[in-house]
Amino acid sequence: MAADRSFARELGDFLRARRGRLRPEDVGLEPGPRRKVTGLRREEIALLAGLSTDYYQRMEQGRDVRPSDTVLDDLATALDLDDAERRHLFALAQAARRPQRARKRRTPERVPDATRHLLDALHAPAVVLGRHLDLLAWNALAEELFGDPRLEPPEHRNMLTSLFHDPETRLRCPDWEATALQYIGMLRAAVATDPTHPRATTLIGELSIRSADFRKLWARHDVRETVQGTKLFRHPQVGEIAVEWGSYPLPGSPGPRMFVYTAVPGSPAAERLALLASLRATRLRREEPSRAREEEATDGPPLP
Repeated sequence: MAADRSFARELGDFLRARRGRLRPEDVGLEPGPRRKVTGLRREEIALLAGLSTDYYQRMEQGRDVRPSDTVLDDLATALDLDDAERRHLFALAQAARRPQRARKRRTPERVPDATRHLLDALHAPAVVLGRHLDLLAWNALAEELFGDPRLEPPEHRNMLTSLFHDPETRLRCPDWEATALQYIGMLRAAVATDPTHPRATTLIGELSIRSADFRKLWARHDVRETVQGTKLFRHPQVGEIAVEWGSYPLPGSPGPRMFVYTAVPGSPAAERLALLASLRATRLRREEPSRAREEEATDGPPLP
């Protein structure tokens, strides 16, 4: 059986991007006065990795090559890959070596009721994201922090779509480029496991057409395995909130993950999160009478 070309093409794109990132002086080579490429040449990477230029070129072209783990290890060293990038390289190459399998059975991503109950019970903003960063569920504080996702149709409730297309999201995210790189790296890791997934294809296609910023950052082929970090939000009512976040896989589900945003107790960020919750509660209390009147009007006059 033929190898899976989709993984081979993704491997070639990744190698090309990592080669373009390196400068000759990074690997002890003289830049020379007549270089026409910004990164290293194919023959230079091949030499550093102990490969023939033809073999390495075929890898970048996504052709039917099956590099051994020893070759991959030498390539990772030549390209100066970090641990996450090295794992990404091995995962793509090992998938490309396997015979092409039958089409994957893809099931819709669902959020269990128990997870929704947990979201509501948390006293911190929390969301559930699918493997392609689709927003599947959220709690009240997350709605206050990010804005109301229900203002967008379900197919547009995606962290990258919001970040690149929604002006309000950019206003709420002062370090939006760092956040975009983080999300893009996570999406890149998801694509590596299933390059032809229709949701990934649609999402990347739409973002590439509509956003030059996305095209530029996506072409970097950055990979992120981050499961925790810090993030800065700018809320229109309470100002800037620097929170810590953590990512937690849902039990029994390999795709969706819960992201929870917290602050150190007693810190300014914790006080602002508490203020956010207080403002929401006050607003809901004010809205209760008008909602009650609307329900009475909908119910009609009482029966005799």
